[in-house]
Amino acid sequence: MQDPVTIRRALLSVSDKTGLVELGQALAARKVELVSTGGTAKALREAGLTVKDISDLTGFPEMMDGRVKTLHPMVHGGLLAVRDNPEHAKAMQDHAIGAIDLVVVNLYPFVQTVASGADRDTIIENIDIGGPSMVRSAAKNHAYVTLLTDPDDYAALITEMDAGVGATSFDFRKMLAAKAFAATAAYDAAIASWFAHADQGQKFPPRRSVAAKLVSTLRYGENPHQDAALYVPEGPHVMGLPQAEQVQGKELSYNNYNDANAALELVAEFRDGPPTVVIVKHANPCGVATGETLVEAWDKALACDSVSAFGGIVAVNRPLDVATAEAISKIFTEVVVAPGASDEAKAVFAKKKNLRLLITQGLPDPRRVGQNITIIAGGMLQQDRDNGAVDPAALKVVTKREPTEQELKDCLFAWTVARHVKSNAIVYAKDGQTAGIGAGQMNRRDSARIAAAKAMEAAETMGWDMPLTHGSAVASDAFFPFADGLLSAAEAGATAVIQPGGSIRDEEVIAAADEKGIAMVFTGMRHFRH
Repeated sequence: MQDPVTIRRALLSVSDKTGLVELGQALAARKVELVSTGGTAKALREAGLTVKDISDLTGFPEMMDGRVKTLHPMVHGGLLAVRDNPEHAKAMQDHAIGAIDLVVVNLYPFVQTVASGADRDTIIENIDIGGPSMVRSAAKNHAYVTLLTDPDDYAALITEMDAGVGATSFDFRKMLAAKAFAATAAYDAAIASWFAHADQGQKFPPRRSVAAKLVSTLRYGENPHQDAALYVPEGPHVMGLPQAEQVQGKELSYNNYNDANAALELVAEFRDGPPTVVIVKHANPCGVATGETLVEAWDKALACDSVSAFGGIVAVNRPLDVATAEAISKIFTEVVVAPGASDEAKAVFAKKKNLRLLITQGLPDPRRVGQNITIIAGGMLQQDRDNGAVDPAALKVVTKREPTEQELKDCLFAWTVARHVKSNAIVYAKDGQTAGIGAGQMNRRDSARIAAAKAMEAAETMGWDMPLTHGSAVASDAFFPFADGLLSAAEAGATAVIQPGGSIRDEEVIAAADEKGIAMVFTGMRHFRH
């Protein structure tokens, strides 16, 4: 086991000066010599601390606008020397290189500079060179050097030093070294990403690095025998569930996050529309509806499939009011996601201790650009996220009968929902309400039949004379390869169809629609979701 190392000299060079003065004061109180650079030294001196300039250590002034200040043998020799190696010790003695026991470094704000919209020259200037070099030297030699790259660890260092009478343990230094290498890897990944995408316009660069920061470990993954954790990307990214305020309820599980994200992504489609409620179960919507009020939208969404809604995830596009909260509370619900909630609504949910209420920072842009990554055995698939949009004016009517204005509205509503349903997907909709949803089947005909069966069950549950599929529009996420899927929709009572088109049997499907008096439009765009 490595021996504890007493900290006698510290080198501090930070861009983020959070907690710097307090750390410097704590180190000085423990008789640690402070060596520093530029603005860091200035901040410490202004706090009344005695600081030695890095130029006093190296014998060279900072030069080239600060580009060259720590890249020197007097610095890196003091960091990299193996203290109990006779040759290293002699080299230190021969060249008057003093050991550096503690390095406190955080890097130039490259990501923040890019996010600010700075010009290219400014971005390049914010690529740190000396900082990462010192971090890597100190981290490599963690057997003898303590390294801090995160202000959140300053207090832990002082606690460690006090417990070790001025020294740090090997396990502590090893932990900080691992954290430091992860930090420089993330920093380099951000630079590589900017060069590839923003600077060079490469969508798929020859090498891809992904950096993310741990938010929390989760109770388990999809199943109890699987470990799981939540990460967020380093650098600019869309705000979503990880940034939401959890008002109440127990810790979110892996499945909660996955399902709640599916609900959030779908309700975001209606962020500029009327009050909308989405109910999701196992990442598939089981009820979606709009209404004059949120509570009306809830009642309509629940009516689509009240059986599947039990234990589901609910997302809304408006701040929650007390009436909607009371209605949702009548059934067991795992998670509710909303862009706000009244105090009265929160009070209603407070009576349901297991229900999680998440307040998001608005709703994400459903048409935002971005990429998705899927891990496969031996590789990784990457693609653009499905942000394609259909222009209603560009829809192609392919049947003898054109859809009515209401049928067209129902088609577009069903199409919006269908893009968020696992393939093969069939969605019936009428008057801003899903009537039946068929998801994830191996053939499209079965999806159409399952959706119709669910609509029939909903009618029986609600005491309606006929299912909502009568007079509905039906959306198919991909083309009908045969007429059987369309005929199943016709049997269910659908009067309008929206689908991508593009099958070699399109003429057969169109003829079947004409025979049944169904209006059909082609989008020219499919929305497979696997």
